[in-house]
Order: sequence, then structure tokens, then C-alpha cells
Amino acid sequence: MFNKVKAFVFGTALSAATLAASSSQAVEIEYWQYFFDARVSAMEQLISNFEAANPDITVKMTHFPYADYRTKVAAAIPAGEGPDVVQLFYGWLNDYVEAELIQPLPSDRFDPARIDAEFFPMVQAMKDGDHYWALPTAVRSLALFYNERLFEEAGIDGPPETLDDLVEIAGQLTKRDGAGNITQVGITTGMNAQDHHWFREVLIRQMGGDPYDNNYQTVNYNTDAGQAAAAFYTGLESEHGVTAAGFMDEPQAAFKAGMAGMHIDGSFRIGSLDKIRGLRWGVSELPANAEGVRSNYSSYWVNAITSKAEGERYDASVKFMEYITSDEAMQIWLDVVGELPAKPSVGLTDANASHDVYGPFIRGLAYANTTIFANESAQRQVLMDMVQRVSIEDQPLSEALAAAAEEEQAILDDYYAD
Repeated sequence: MFNKVKAFVFGTALSAATLAASSSQAVEIEYWQYFFDARVSAMEQLISNFEAANPDITVKMTHFPYADYRTKVAAAIPAGEGPDVVQLFYGWLNDYVEAELIQPLPSDRFDPARIDAEFFPMVQAMKDGDHYWALPTAVRSLALFYNERLFEEAGIDGPPETLDDLVEIAGQLTKRDGAGNITQVGITTGMNAQDHHWFREVLIRQMGGDPYDNNYQTVNYNTDAGQAAAAFYTGLESEHGVTAAGFMDEPQAAFKAGMAGMHIDGSFRIGSLDKIRGLRWGVSELPANAEGVRSNYSSYWVNAITSKAEGERYDASVKFMEYITSDEAMQIWLDVVGELPAKPSVGLTDANASHDVYGPFIRGLAYANTTIFANESAQRQVLMDMVQRVSIEDQPLSEALAAAAEEEQAILDDYYAD
């Protein structure tokens, strides 16, 4: 009897110890990103895959509206709360590093030489010396979305190849009512959306200029090339009458509603457009200039390990970072969100590069430039104000452009003064 009792007590103690050990090995980490429906869906799938392969790690995802996101992150991490792995826009990296919100990725697991070789070169902006601070799952570029039904109704065979074609086709797609008011725009416009990127990194370069000097610290568009780019852009409304500022408030809203023939947007828009019943659309590369010169803008959101992550949470965060920057994760992100893989090994496969929808964006990466922003919102507002002064206040274009360059330079000077 004694032996049986002793065995029972020992066995019970062993089971409790085993359970305690198992419990102590389990760890939960938190992942934060801003809310965008397709991105949330993609991350849910990635988390499910990761947890299946790592049953001792649980990943809790939290997301916030974009407008509140940076404020929430900045408040939570210093308080020892919030994410262990966080998503941030590439242009915010310096701010996050200076505020000690994130920590560098361990070089033994994220070898800089390997990353340099395997990822698109644009991600090297995340590197400092012998380590990376952050890495993307996906990158973005711009392309021209067009409404296939409206093209067919107008008897247009395909999307424009050049900027001149763009103006001509937009004219054929524009509709007005009896009072002359536009009821359907040939092409959407709005510096509040992606057009400020189109202006800076595409049109200015196609007109023979460079938007910035000194590694994006000096504004360089108050030039003949900048004047030509601004004249082309504002002329879509003032000269050609193929668009209207503020039409349906947001450019993407007009295209989604079937009230716009063409729309320039990022690859991230694919997922939301796919969900709109009855909208038939296609994608093409951004139009070249008359000499065949193309340009594009690329950007990306990255993931980083926060300064909050320590001990077991840090180790789990490293594992999670390895997975969400893997080839498998990049393909899932492409399929669900439409954003482009950050590695050529995934993005430039024959299937992806020749894809009717993804292909134009992927091919655009070959000639894309990535703007280094000091304050993207403020720099965007400068160009929004420039267009308003021209279109609403009738200010001469040369004066509005000069004022924009001066205002943006002040933003850069203030940022880099520190």
C-alpha cells in the first residue's frame, strides 16, 4: 500500500511538474498593424501558419485606424505595453530608432549580407552598419487601373502607352451633363491620394528632372522639369477638362463607383477592388513619356521588434519575424493583399511577373524610386496646397510651384537640423 501511495504521490507531482514546465514554455507575443481589411486577413493567415509550426508561441494581433496608429504605438511601448513586433512605414524608421521604440534585428539570424543579396535593394534603407532595424514582407509600386466596361463602351482597345495617349483616352472617357458638369471623369486626380508620388517620382523624372538632391534633403523641383510636370498635372483639369478636383471626394471612390475611366493607385488597392461586384477593371504600367521613359514610385511597410520584447518574448519575436519575411509569407501576402513580394525570388517568378494584375506593378519595381520622407503627411499637404492655389485661387503656376518648394524645404530643414 505504501508503495502504491508513494507511486501515486510521485506520479501526481511529476504530472504537475510537467504541466508547469509546459506552461512556462508557452509564450504570447503581440503584433500591431494599422487596419486595412486585406492586410488583417493576410496576417491572420500568417499567424495561423506560424502557430501551427510553433505550438509553444501564441501571436495576438491588434490593429488600429491609420489616423491613430502612430500615437498608440508611441504611447504603449515606453509604458512596457503594446506590441512585441510592430509594423511601421519605411519613412518612420529614424523616428522609431531615435525614440528607442524598436531594437535592431540580431545579425546572426538576419545576416545583412544575405539580406542585401536576397531582398530588393530598396530595403537597404533599413540597414545601419552591421545590422538591420526592420524588414518588409511586401513592397509597393504604382500602376494605372482602368475600367474595362467604360473602355469597351467608348471603343477604346487598351490602356494608354504614353502620357499623350493618356490625355487623349481620358478625353474620350469624360462625360458631362447638360449644364457642363462632369458626371464621369476620364482619369481621377488628387494629391491627397497617390498623385503626390506620381508627381514627384514619375512626372518630374519623365520631364527630365530630379525631385530632390542631397539624398532627399534638398527640394529640386522648382525647375523647368518641375514646371512641366506641374503643368501637365494641373492641365488635366484646366486645359483638357478630363478630370475634376474633389470629384466624389476621393479618387479611389470614383473608380470603385464606376465613375472614372482611369485611376493611378498602389498595388495595395487590388484586394479591395476585387471585392466590388460588377466592377471590371484591368491594370497597366504607368504611361511612358513621348521618348519611352518610364518611372515609378515604390514604398513599403516593415516589421520590427520593439524595445518591449525581452527574454522569451524576444526569442519568439525573432522566430515570428523570420517567418513573416519568408518566401512563403510573401506569396501569401501577394495573393491576399496584392502587395508585391520584397524578394525577387518570389516577385520575379514567371507566374508573378507575367500576371495580368500583379505583373505591371512588379515590372514597375525595375525603374522605381523610393522617396525618403521627413514628414510624409506634411510634404503631401504642400502639394495639395499647390494645386489648390492654382485651380481655385488662380495663382500662376510658377508662383505656386516656387511656394511649394520653399514650404517643403522648410520641412526638410527643420527635420534634418537635429
